[in-house]
Amino acid sequence: MMPPRLLESSSIVGALWMFGAVTSFTMLSLVGRELSGDLNAFQIMLYRSAVSLLIVAVILALGGRGERGFAQLRTSIPGFHLGRNVVHYVGQYSWFYVLPLLPLVQITAIDFSMPIWALLLAAAFLGERLTGRRIVAVLLGFCGVLVVLRPGVDSFEPAALIVLGASFCYAATFIITKRMTATETPLAILFYMFLVQLLIGLAPALPGLVVPELDRWPWVIAVGVSGLAAHYCVTRAFIVAEASVVIPVDFLRLPAVGVAAWLLYGESGEIWHVAGAGLIVLGIWINIRSR
Repeated sequence: MMPPRLLESSSIVGALWMFGAVTSFTMLSLVGRELSGDLNAFQIMLYRSAVSLLIVAVILALGGRGERGFAQLRTSIPGFHLGRNVVHYVGQYSWFYVLPLLPLVQITAIDFSMPIWALLLAAAFLGERLTGRRIVAVLLGFCGVLVVLRPGVDSFEPAALIVLGASFCYAATFIITKRMTATETPLAILFYMFLVQLLIGLAPALPGLVVPELDRWPWVIAVGVSGLAAHYCVTRAFIVAEASVVIPVDFLRLPAVGVAAWLLYGESGEIWHVAGAGLIVLGIWINIRSR
């Protein structure tokens, strides 16, 4: 068992890494919204993958020939990399697609269903047990999703279902990543992620490809940097701390995105978004307490 002081120290470090991920994901939301007026979702994905891949390649090159360099890319599970990144590409494309269609607060609230999906997938594919509390957590999560989506109500937005599908893809990606961290380095996971998604994205993005004006390139670079930083921070957070420490920090995304969307775009979240997100968070909290 880890000594209390060491456990506390690792928990603080893990929470700080996750806070970095929250900041990066919030930035990614804002940058993606900004670029959606110039580029379609496929093109945003292509530029994001290219910028991120270039940054990771430079980091590996600076590491030299040893274990800090390209030697980190050795892998015995190429199929996992391919499968993970196909699923993630579908989820990321869906998320970028709806950015100009829905309020950022609504998108973020639905995103909170990801841990609920992950709970079900972990039970199905990792053999984790579904206890009574975890079943309650799942039910609360789906009730929260229904409150946010409000199907059958005049204000129902079909595009919200795309966000729900993206959250499922992210959950599947997380489950695969959890399996991969046993043998793969964080930089290897990121390198193959952006390489595979760059290759996948060429065919749909090249027809009618828009080359941004010079003054838009800072946004293009920002989408790559923020995406890379977010995924790196999440990976590091789960390496150094327990999930019960890391996951609650992600709840900061809702107020962070809400304030940013209000200040920059004049968006105001509806009470249904907050209430639904609250039910989802309650379900996740019950699941954490059951561990």
